Amino acid sequence: MMSDQVNSLAASARAPKLSISSIEGEVSRRAEEHNIERQTCAVDSELPLLSVRSLSKSYGSRIGCADVSFEIWPGEVLAVVGESGSGKTTLLNCISTRLPPTSGGVYYRMRDGEMHDLYRLGEAEQRMLLRTDWGFVHQNPADGLRMTVSAGANVGERLMAVGERHYGRIRDTAIDWLERVEIGADRVDDQPRAFSGGMRQRLQIARNLVTTPRLVFMDEPTGGLDVSVQARLLDLLRKLVSELGLAAIIVTHDLAVARLLSQRMMVMKDGRVVEQGLTDRLLDDPQAPYTQLLVSSILQV
Repeated sequence: MMSDQVNSLAASARAPKLSISSIEGEVSRRAEEHNIERQTCAVDSELPLLSVRSLSKSYGSRIGCADVSFEIWPGEVLAVVGESGSGKTTLLNCISTRLPPTSGGVYYRMRDGEMHDLYRLGEAEQRMLLRTDWGFVHQNPADGLRMTVSAGANVGERLMAVGERHYGRIRDTAIDWLERVEIGADRVDDQPRAFSGGMRQRLQIARNLVTTPRLVFMDEPTGGLDVSVQARLLDLLRKLVSELGLAAIIVTHDLAVARLLSQRMMVMKDGRVVEQGLTDRLLDDPQAPYTQLLVSSILQV
């Protein structure tokens, strides 16, 4: 050990000394690199993360969704609203590669900055996106969790998908995320089937966000929960989306959820988009008769 330290000191002594001019040059070079990086981030933020073009899905003669087009930018939250059977979930499943569309295209900007047609990717590439770059929060937490393994293992599994192998780091990160979603560290070894509905949903959120995805799909994330539990979950979601700068697509029939979480909203009926725009504008001044009906129905409750 001592000889290693002596050799290291000797090597340092033989190393050329940095002059003031070389230090200034290095500082200037790094500043320029940082400037380029900031400019690149700014350009990326001005480009859509996801582009959906004329997407349609049919089940025989029945229309799931028809001719849907929109774009979503980094950090933007889009709510897709409508009554049951309006095509919201079909659209979400087509966008997230869980259900192949009949026609149209879905294009995603990868981390290399290039737009890729999701349905030209191989199955392995699609699965990798779902495990790493994307998150999917199901209405029923049991569909998004492994119910027979521990809460910590549910979170850790996503970390292993991105290459983490150190058990201690995986466990520490899992505990950290459980606490971020208001689940006590003492529950890390408990299985999800021992959790309440609200806790399961929060665990599913932790499992999806631990890898810092760029895009999260949420299918009725508050459905089936008590009102008080919904309020707590919505507050948590709003906080995490803001802190992490996530882009998200949220399917919901609850306009209060749309107003609280989204900047932009899209209204669907019978598989078609009837109106879309800024959430506050659509809810305060709806133009389409169906949107007016939805808003007035909520206000009359």
